Amino acid sequence: MEVRAYDADQARGLGKGSLYGAFGGKRELFHRVFDEYCGSVVDAVSRQLRGNDADAYARLSAHVYAMAATTAADTAHRGCLLAKGAAELAEHDETVAKRARAAIEALQALLEGEIAACQRNGDIAADADPGELAALVLAVLRGIEALGKAGASEETLTDIARTALAVLPRPAH
Repeated sequence: MEVRAYDADQARGLGKGSLYGAFGGKRELFHRVFDEYCGSVVDAVSRQLRGNDADAYARLSAHVYAMAATTAADTAHRGCLLAKGAAELAEHDETVAKRARAAIEALQALLEGEIAACQRNGDIAADADPGELAALVLAVLRGIEALGKAGASEETLTDIARTALAVLPRPAH
């Protein structure tokens, strides 16, 4: 009896070049994957930050700490395709630049909405600009990712997360 190795491409009916043929080439395939990935990142953050005003600060804190923990758990230092694509390709590829910019703007808008919810609930000072605070939090999150990719410890990343949350302006009591 002959034992044959499993060929996944053959089982799917894909021949050489079929994958690129379906998407128009490597670049188009990458653009589609990048677009899907960016959308999934925004959707995931949207789900994490969804809820009522009373729980907004807890959600925001959980999101910041989760980024530190997830980054620390990435021991292979793979990082995020959005960050890598923006850093490595946006300068030379307008499609990547536009999609990365749109994803970053969407993430900032989600954070801004969460910060505004924190303000409505009295957890963050009402006179602070939620857009500016959202940009700061987003920069910290992207920084946590970059430092984690460079090998920063979980303790360091958690300390950064804690400090970022501590600097958000609290209402005067």
